[in-house]
Amino acid sequence: MHLRYFNQTGWTAIFNGTETEIGRMVRVEGWDPATGTALVVDPQRGALRQVTDYVDFSHLERADQVVAAIPGGGWRAHWTDEGPGGSPLTEQVLAWLITSQGWATAITVDAQGHVEDADSADAFIPPGEELQ
Repeated sequence: MHLRYFNQTGWTAIFNGTETEIGRMVRVEGWDPATGTALVVDPQRGALRQVTDYVDFSHLERADQVVAAIPGGGWRAHWTDEGPGGSPLTEQVLAWLITSQGWATAITVDAQGHVEDADSADAFIPPGEELQ
């Protein structure tokens, strides 16, 4: 499992990498008011920078924008073979993230407190019901 990529602008900048920098995905933080170009954080400069200033900029991809979060409400996510040794695994849904597109993504928490999305779950079990 992995946590899906969410951000406030709904866009991610994709960079191919160079001889000294690996390929990467970077959250778009905003838009240049003069040019409309996407802006990302440049950690070396400590400032926002246009994506087109980078020689390895490839393109932008849509990301999910979270517009609401609601409690898990007793739902559980179930995987048939994600537990130890390929055994079944069931985890509590901590919350449902609602995106600007109207999709709901279940966020689970495991026994160690790790938070993940449950997009790959084989089934969702409603409150008070058992797995069929």
